[in-house]
Amino acid sequence: MKEKILNYLLTIPKGKVTTYKNIAKIFWVHPRMVSQTMRYNKNPEIFPCYKVIASNWKISWYNTLGWVEEKIEKLKNDWIVIENWVIDQKFII
Repeated sequence: MKEKILNYLLTIPKGKVTTYKNIAKIFWVHPRMVSQTMRYNKNPEIFPCYKVIASNWKISWYNTLGWVEEKIEKLKNDWIVIENWVIDQKFII
């Protein structure tokens, strides 16, 4: 299941993000399983776990040493607008 979740990340287009909850609904798993899959993603440069956010659209923890600042930078490079640690709904699939 973890491999399917990681491969799903490859389908998220540039300029869009999704939530742990949305992925959980797609794969019929608990959102915590999705978050654990992101946490232990050994290849974040291949599987873009930075494109997964909380269901309240807020920026949260990121699994590399750069932490949240790195996640924000990557999202901004994908043309995602972030205000007060929150992403506008128009960017969410």
